Formats: sequence, structure tokens, C-alpha cells
Amino acid sequence: MKLAKNLDRLGTESAFAILAEAKKLEAQGKPMIHLGLGQPDFKTPKHIAEAAKKAIDDGHHGYVLANGTLECRQAVTRKIKKLYNKDISPERVMIMPGGKPTMYFAISMIGEQDAEIIYPTPGFPIYESMINYSGSKAVPYDLTKDKDLKFNPEEILSLITDKTRLLVLINPNNPTGSFVDKPAIDFLAEGLKKHPHVAILSDEIYSRQIYDGKEMPTFFNYPELQDRLIVLDGWSKAYAMTGWRMGWSVWPEKLIPHITKLAINSFSCVNVPSQFAGIAALDGSDEPINEMMKKFDERRKLIHKLLNELPGVECSMPGGAFYAFPKVIGTGMNGSEFSKKCMHEAGVAIVPGTAFGASSKDYVRFSFAASQDNISQALENIKKMLSK
Repeated sequence: MKLAKNLDRLGTESAFAILAEAKKLEAQGKPMIHLGLGQPDFKTPKHIAEAAKKAIDDGHHGYVLANGTLECRQAVTRKIKKLYNKDISPERVMIMPGGKPTMYFAISMIGEQDAEIIYPTPGFPIYESMINYSGSKAVPYDLTKDKDLKFNPEEILSLITDKTRLLVLINPNNPTGSFVDKPAIDFLAEGLKKHPHVAILSDEIYSRQIYDGKEMPTFFNYPELQDRLIVLDGWSKAYAMTGWRMGWSVWPEKLIPHITKLAINSFSCVNVPSQFAGIAALDGSDEPINEMMKKFDERRKLIHKLLNELPGVECSMPGGAFYAFPKVIGTGMNGSEFSKKCMHEAGVAIVPGTAFGASSKDYVRFSFAASQDNISQALENIKKMLSK
């Protein structure tokens, strides 16, 4: 059997391989604390699950439009209006089975041989994977140059050439937990006005997980960019709905027919009960999010403190999401060596920085989407490991 050569350029998401290895050790009797996957440890709020159950009981189990039910798309636009005071047509909204299809479709549609796509490193690994798969040239901007792992808007603008097709932004960032404030986003947006040939994919999936009372500087704020803006968001992180596979994205109206065809050719439509759940989430109270964020904030401060107490470990304070991304080279180990030792000796599953880009070899990612007790125990185990 002869396979297409572009499969050799396709990467993966290493966090799932880490999970599989950790589960294998657990099955052999080794205790394991999981701080690898970016998955809230909370249950989906009850009113959201009940909406899905009711949809099933009411017989909502057939095909629907490939771009999502009108009711679900309208719920997305109501939420955007409430959060950002922006009016978005539901015709620009696509309901997706998670966030990855938006990445896949955008890069597949825009990227090709001789095109350039600018993206963050470290960053969610599917971006680099899909850029390479499309045949485009991957042009990274390195977040590790900054002590707080934030991007430099001037550097990003300097990377744009006449071959640049797409700019990928992740704010707040996965894996670093860094958050870039509005003044830097304003500067970047102003600079992008001078490059009308560049599309923008703004990954805002962690837009509801921002700390210290700061607000999300969404790219919806820049009307001059709307005709080339793709915004990725969804339900997974904010509403503890990772396994529901529910995402949404907003596209330039001229791209909707192309995205709809891609949806029809791949997943047909998102399952209907989940869309009813999505409506209940967006139209319901934000109190479940607020309660989760209180706990995430406590965990954020705890893990930041405990990581910086470890010899040879340096960690900036996460400004968003639920990740800490410490530099561990001071321990005498790179990130891969450190994470392997943590799993096999300390019983703590974390992800090496190289899972998110080659520039992050001296880093590891901790997810603090786990209880304070588990975080404390994990860091105590690592402290003992390092003292041996």
C-alpha cells in the first residue's frame, strides 16, 4: 500500500501519548498524579447536561445543517454581544466538533506550497503540524525570548512578507499560560492594517480563563480586520465540556460557503443534543464559570509558589488558561529528561516543552486543572525526587 507523502509531515499531540504511558504505569500498580492534559477536573454544569438529555427525550437526533443549527449559532452571537458588545451575524458562525476542525480547515484552505504561515512557539502543536501538512512554510515567533513568555507584536509584524498568508495567535496561550494585554493587541492590530493580504486566526479558546480582573482583548474589537478574521472559541474549557466535542468559530462571510463544503465532506454536522447543551451553556448563568475560576486562581497561585521553591526551576506567573510553563534547565535536566524522571520516579505526569515546539526544550508544562491536594502532593514528590 502506497501512502501520500504529506502524511510524513503530519505531527500529533504528545499530551495523549503522555497520558497513555502514565495509565500503563498505573495499571502496573504505580501511583500517578495527572498534571498533563488540559482538561478541567470539574463536572459539566447540571443545567447543560439536562438540556442534552431533554433534547434526546424530545427526539432531536437527526441530521441538521452542516454549519450548526440556527438556534445554536444565534446563541453564540448573543454571547459575543453580551461579552464584547459586538454584533455578529449567525451566518458567519460555524458550530464545530471541537476546536481542531477550525485549525484544520483554516490552514488547509489558506496554506499551500510557497505560502508562509506565522505561528507561536511554544504553541498548541496542531498548528505547526497542520502548517507542515499543508506544504506551507512554517514561520515561528519564539515566546521563550520573553521572561513572561508573551509575544512581541513588533517581532510578529517583522516576520510578514509578501508570501505570508496567515497569522496564528493564541491568547491566552497554551502551553505557557501567558496572557497579552490590550495595548499590545492594539499595536499588532494597527500594524496588520498595513498587510491586507494576511488572514488572522485568533485562537481565543481560553478567553474565559483570565486572571487578576483583566478583560479579553478579542480581535472582534477591530472592525477593519473583520473581512480576514477567523476567531476560534468553544465550550470545552469554559464549561468543562472537553468530551462533548463542541467548538464554534466566526469566519469572514465570503469563506462560509467553502467552510460549509469542508464540513459536509468531513463530519456532516455536529450532533444535535450537544448543540442544545451548548445553547443552555451560553444562555445560562456564568456562575459555574465564576466558581471554577475561583478555584483555578487558587491553584494558579499555589503551583506558581511551589514550582519556584524547587531548586533549579523558574516559573512566571500564568496570566490565563490553566497551565504553568516552568524552565527546568537549572536542575541539570532538559524538559524531556525532567518530565520522564517526574513520571517514573515521582509519579507525576507532565508534558515536556518540546511537545509544543523545538524552542521549548528547557521547559515543561504543568496543567493545574487538578485539585490543590494533588498539586501539593505532586510538587512534594518532585521536591523529594530532586533532593536525591
